Amino acid sequence: MKLGLNIGYFGTAIADDFTLISTAEDLGFDSVWTAEAYGADAVTPLAWVAARTDRIRIGSAVLQMPARTPGMTAMTASTLDIMSNGRFLLGLGVSGPQVVEGWHGQPYRKPLGMTREYVAILRKMFARDEPVAVEGVHYQLPYMGDGASGLGKPLKLMHKPKNPDLPIYIAAIGPRNVQLTAEIADGWLPVFLSPQRISEVYGPNLTAGFELSGEDNKVERFDIAPTLGALVTDDLDAGRLSMKPFIALYIGGMGARNKNFYNDLACRYGYTQAAEQIQDLYLSGKKMEATMAVPDELVDELTLVGSRGRIADRLDAWRDAGVTTMIVNTTDASTMRTLAELVL
Repeated sequence: MKLGLNIGYFGTAIADDFTLISTAEDLGFDSVWTAEAYGADAVTPLAWVAARTDRIRIGSAVLQMPARTPGMTAMTASTLDIMSNGRFLLGLGVSGPQVVEGWHGQPYRKPLGMTREYVAILRKMFARDEPVAVEGVHYQLPYMGDGASGLGKPLKLMHKPKNPDLPIYIAAIGPRNVQLTAEIADGWLPVFLSPQRISEVYGPNLTAGFELSGEDNKVERFDIAPTLGALVTDDLDAGRLSMKPFIALYIGGMGARNKNFYNDLACRYGYTQAAEQIQDLYLSGKKMEATMAVPDELVDELTLVGSRGRIADRLDAWRDAGVTTMIVNTTDASTMRTLAELVL
């Protein structure tokens, strides 16, 4: 199992303090990942990291597909791939309707169909076998719809990526999206993954996706790379409490009442009553109460918190679940060192 570091939505912080990234590379972490919502973008910090490191890989977790055309993503990804000497990992996600329509001003399209077309176009663009022409439901290249000049023509990416098989990861937690990810992607970026429930909740979807891929070795090369909170501490209660605001934010407030994928996931894990309570409190503006309503048992399932010995005992569950890259969300250098000693 490899280790990654997720610095989240606030990649701009590394302009002032690069210590976490330097520590991760020195400790042998395989990758560092950034995210985006409607603040710092995920790309610019990765370019900064690539310029100041030598070995560690850089990944987007994730680039929002509705924010960029496939062509723009292909340009960005291939440029980062070349300038990092082949270290870029392209993580994609559809985001949610509140951000897609509220910030990017785009319709929240059917995510499965859009994702399939988007990834297929990227593969064609990276391969550079021929100018790219696509007649899809969501994307047409060249565009010939309303308002078109009629002058568009199929084009080919001007430069050759360092890696024409540039790895594509997809962030997915819904059953059908997980199946699609196993079919068309090189890796899976789940959030709030419960290792003891992966077989029950996702097993059939992963198996079906691998079979649909038509690749005999898909299981062996597929990277399961969840992001999880981690903290080494002898004060278990305080450690759990430090994880609860983030969990409450997503289960309670990351989406509308009737459209919250993370709340749905907590329900699939068997925490329906807690999920409803957390959402009710959060949407009522009672964020502290929502935080305190997150069960300790759920924190234990989704994170690595506690003493060195406790974390060492719990790592086997993640290995047994088939996790190949553990991406930790932490700002604690001591936790990073302990995990490197236990995992690498």
